[in-house]
Amino acid sequence: MGALDTSGHARRLPLTTGRLRRNCPSDGHASGEGNAINLRQIRYFVRVIEVGNITRAAEQLNVAQPALGLQIRQLEQELGVDLLVRHSRGVLPTEAGRILFDRANTILQLVQETQQEIKSLGTIEREVVALGLTPSIMLQIGSDMLLDARESMPGVFLSLSEELSFVLVEALERGELDLAFAYEVTERPGLVLQPILREELVYVAAPSKAPAGETITFSEALNQDLVLAGEKDSIRRLVEASAERLSLPVHVPFEAQSVSAMKAVVSRGASASIMPYGTAIEELKRGMLVSRRITEPAITRTLYLIRSSRRGTFKHEAEMESFLIRVQERLLMSLGRLANPVSL
Repeated sequence: MGALDTSGHARRLPLTTGRLRRNCPSDGHASGEGNAINLRQIRYFVRVIEVGNITRAAEQLNVAQPALGLQIRQLEQELGVDLLVRHSRGVLPTEAGRILFDRANTILQLVQETQQEIKSLGTIEREVVALGLTPSIMLQIGSDMLLDARESMPGVFLSLSEELSFVLVEALERGELDLAFAYEVTERPGLVLQPILREELVYVAAPSKAPAGETITFSEALNQDLVLAGEKDSIRRLVEASAERLSLPVHVPFEAQSVSAMKAVVSRGASASIMPYGTAIEELKRGMLVSRRITEPAITRTLYLIRSSRRGTFKHEAEMESFLIRVQERLLMSLGRLANPVSL
């Protein structure tokens, strides 16, 4: 594997088993085990720079903070330079740290691409793509996506995971997913966000509790008792932020981090809810629940396609791109007038 020197020219790195070694010192002393930089240290260092805080990086990496700090200090000792400037709010890279961060991203991407390429040689195994979806998307088109992938991408094995948006983002950062469709995601280091569509949320109630007409104002919806997910949920945050802008109170006597529990509470007439159409699509079709469009204002959210900036291209990149376009088209068809495309 090659690396770039500061002039942009390729130079060859000495190869060792599972690690990058520094050249032996000029005085003839051999480099010992302590003079090796391993991929774990590189991955840890990259995550620390991305989040700018060792404590948060340790949480995302699922390692103890002292262990992470030790790995970074060992890396600094091996290279003989300070890589981080530590301050009260976190850390910043030194000049040497910035250089290592740039090279480390390239190294990690090359390692991943090399692993994928080597594994594919001489085998007929399909490329595994782990794709994360929110519950509303899974309910609307999850099965269609699996059938489409099998027919249109014979070289790809599509694995779908269902979680709330913030959980999908965290799984992407841990490298557990290749792609995810998630809502209301803010810019985060190491992730590439592409907006797909904007979708209106709907007011959902039991048939006996639903207001007359096809719409309900946001203030009227907030006059009802609501069941919502926890405070980290993107829909809960949207509702509360919109209410705060209008100086309106929100009544949430029921809280559930479970879509099925929320729908059960609503169907029993104990409360109403504000949720995505897709979340209650089956109950709405069966008449177990009814929905109303929300006006003054409409409560909307943006769907993003997210991938890690360190992930290389797919082996079947062209097929994946066409597949993702069809996902957008299916969602727009399912949501009808509740959604508008952004781009893809």
